[in-house]
Amino acid sequence: MVLLIAGLLVFLGVHLLPTFPTKREALIGRIGTLPYKGLFALVSLAGFMMIIYGKAQAPYVAIWEPPMFLRHITMLLVLLAFIALVATYVPSNIKRILKHPMLVAIKLWALGHLLANGDLASLCLFGGFLAFAIYDRISVKRRGVMPAIQHRPVYMDALVVIIALAAYGGVVMHHYQLFGVPVMAIS
Repeated sequence: MVLLIAGLLVFLGVHLLPTFPTKREALIGRIGTLPYKGLFALVSLAGFMMIIYGKAQAPYVAIWEPPMFLRHITMLLVLLAFIALVATYVPSNIKRILKHPMLVAIKLWALGHLLANGDLASLCLFGGFLAFAIYDRISVKRRGVMPAIQHRPVYMDALVVIIALAAYGGVVMHHYQLFGVPVMAIS
């Protein structure tokens, strides 16, 4: 559990740096843009690896037993998260409407997983990401970092949904192999 929490602090901590623009710019001014990006990537990767190994090693400490119907809600929320995630990278009206689709994706993914998992490690992992995404979205709005995205043809929205459905289907089919947890575990 210690490794999981340390990983969350490292990964989310480095991702909080952009929410402090003066500190971020001072660091970039001191070491340069490329070294900053490289260091950001390395620290992020280290934190991410700590999260993965920490979650895998964390003991199962039950906090609550989620009702089975919440797993269906989770599947819907995660599907919507995949759509938002793909919209992050594909110019579309979905991206224009969501404004910051990556943060929407993180919030939907984390909330969905919080609903379906009642153990302490999951609460720390998904709760940490949900809190981060909420804070970051508020921070983006306060900083006035709202992207101006032009209207796109509807077929771009369809493309986002098709790619998201394919990715979602792949993850659902291989969730156990990827994460060691079946999507619809029978309790």
